[in-house]
Amino acid sequence: MDWMIVTGAALGALAVSGAGTPLTLGLLKRRAILDHPNPRSSHTAPTPRGGGIAVVAALILAWVLLGAAAPATSAGLWFALGLGAGLALVSWIDDLKSLSPGPRLLAQVIAVGATLQAFGPDELVFQGLLPLAVDRLITGLLWLWFINLFNFMDGIDGLAGAETVAIGLGVLTVALIGQEAGELGPFGLVLAAAMLGFLPLNWQPAKIFLGDVGSVPLGFFAGWLLLMLAAHGQWAAALTLPAYYLADASTTLGLRISQGKPFWRAHREHAYQRAVQLGRSHAAVSASVGLVNLALIGLAAASLSPGAARWASLAGAAVLTLAFLWYLRRPTTRPIHGT
Repeated sequence: MDWMIVTGAALGALAVSGAGTPLTLGLLKRRAILDHPNPRSSHTAPTPRGGGIAVVAALILAWVLLGAAAPATSAGLWFALGLGAGLALVSWIDDLKSLSPGPRLLAQVIAVGATLQAFGPDELVFQGLLPLAVDRLITGLLWLWFINLFNFMDGIDGLAGAETVAIGLGVLTVALIGQEAGELGPFGLVLAAAMLGFLPLNWQPAKIFLGDVGSVPLGFFAGWLLLMLAAHGQWAAALTLPAYYLADASTTLGLRISQGKPFWRAHREHAYQRAVQLGRSHAAVSASVGLVNLALIGLAAASLSPGAARWASLAGAAVLTLAFLWYLRRPTTRPIHGT
């Protein structure tokens, strides 16, 4: 792909998101579309939600440009773009009217299922170890889980931004080093650029939140990128890049289930939420997630080596994320900060 086009798409996504976020903020304030604090919140003041409109719009427009410039791109891209836009619409309605879980999940199942149907027969996430139907079924379930954990983890200022930027830059890094997934790099760069335009107004103290209209489709698009990495043979990198999100959300879910708690309800038991409750600021936690993600990008790059190096990289990612979860849950004597 022509890197002049790639650079233009990334800068365009940054500009659209950066300019669109303040405009969206003004609109949300005028319409009083606010996220009010409740016992499960990590913020203390009503804050406009729905800022993800600008991010998702910037991302979709730039990905359309990239897809048009690279006809060989997987047909699944066009399904992902169209269905991701539909998912954003349903999520926007959810932000406005608080839909029940059924319609939200149905929209996600349709988006995931239809996009998977467009995957090529050689785009197997499990590398041919499973029959095609089983590969698609398990991939779909994992994708649905990733979309929802992405939403669950959007709970403090700047965290979703730090994670999204890291995944985007990680995909770019892996694509540049490993030839098998080279065409995915520009899409990762644009994902990072679109989020960077939003992040300044979402950093502590956040003036605007992504809302479901942002976190749900971003989880969908980031999930598509990671699954495509895996389908191109870079499955170790696809597991490593989102390792912190996967570990925090999955261990918290497991703990809640083991304790007999209603795991589907909103709560404040994720490790990053515990870190804030124990005295760390939103900015400190999100920045530390960013630093851990830099290390995970390095491990993802190392995983491109065959044989033992790949397994060593995965083991390193597991140790790093588990150590980080312990750090987040470790008591501190600092005063508690809010937003």
